[in-house]
Amino acid sequence: MTKIENGVPSTRLVGAAWRKSRHSNPNGNCVELAALPNGRVAMRNSRHPVGPVLIYGISDIAGFITSVKEGEFDDFLR
Repeated sequence: MTKIENGVPSTRLVGAAWRKSRHSNPNGNCVELAALPNGRVAMRNSRHPVGPVLIYGISDIAGFITSVKEGEFDDFLR
């Protein structure tokens, strides 16, 4: 069994169902997420789909999504 940790190539996450936001742009500059066992979430760059992934706990992802919704990162858009 493959140890799932930060930096593992996404190709080692057999059966991962990758998703990106419906708001993602069509030229592939997106972040994709996949649910993993034990409530973890993998994140990868859609421009490098076989590249390394980052692994987060569900509470970390929930905190990030909440922060985005609350506009905490809107200053990056200026």
